[in-house]
Amino acid sequence: KQWYQRRVAITAGRMGIDINHKHDRKVHRKEPVSQNVYLRLLVKLYRFLGRRTNAKFNQVILKRLFMSRQNRPAVSLAKIVRQMKAKQRQGKTVVVVGSVTDDKRIFEVPKGLRICALRFSESARTRIIKNGGTIITFEQLAVESPLGENTVMLQGQRNSREANRHFGAPGIHGTHAKPHVREKSRNHEQARGRRKSRAYKA
Repeated sequence: KQWYQRRVAITAGRMGIDINHKHDRKVHRKEPVSQNVYLRLLVKLYRFLGRRTNAKFNQVILKRLFMSRQNRPAVSLAKIVRQMKAKQRQGKTVVVVGSVTDDKRIFEVPKGLRICALRFSESARTRIIKNGGTIITFEQLAVESPLGENTVMLQGQRNSREANRHFGAPGIHGTHAKPHVREKSRNHEQARGRRKSRAYKA
């Protein structure tokens, strides 16, 4: 019995602290989910630049390359034109980690736009080049400005998706969340949330 107690005491002394693992989950991305070879080569390049140059610009680009497509929405040509009107931004390169799309609401694209993006829609590409603009890739950008000098980073609006309009509790006073309604007619959820007969009363 004494021998057993001594053994228990020794093993208890060797044991470590029981660590609580319920907060261990890390939800930030360390690499893109996509298996696209070209995207992964860009990640390799900007991981190197972020590490060796220590420039915030490269670290931000790397972080955005990891993002899902919902978190890097497209930027329209109209937004680029609007943002580049400022005097201090003249002659700088626009950097978009995402897609650049055309916007029919602008009739004139200013001359000499210089844009770097992951992807361009066909009509946006045509309009930029037609007006004497330049389109460059991220590899070319890394050679031209490895520290992000003379660049302007832009990104699209993340909460402009139709799905975002439904976030929240529709019908509750003070919220403007859009309800998921089968149909908009006399019999379908009119005055929803105002009375018991219409789904619920808030």
